Amino acid sequence: MCYGHQRRSLSPNRPSRNNNALAVDTLRVRLAETEARLERARAREAELTRRLEEMKRFVSVMEILESYLKQRFHEQREYVERIFSSLPAK
Repeated sequence: MCYGHQRRSLSPNRPSRNNNALAVDTLRVRLAETEARLERARAREAELTRRLEEMKRFVSVMEILESYLKQRFHEQREYVERIFSSLPAK
């Protein structure tokens, strides 16, 4: 009788254990998926950061070029103005 009593008490626990095991497995799968998404997000962030730094360098070079070209333009304009001002008026 004692054996039968143990058997009955184990039966209700088995579904609970199965449910717990299933819940743990489900959580492990979800954790793995979340970690994979996090890894992809970090890789994307690293790529975007790299591209941002590349764009910043490009903008910096363009600003230097713009400054140089403005300076050359003003120098050339002054040169042309000097040439025309030194010509005799007709």
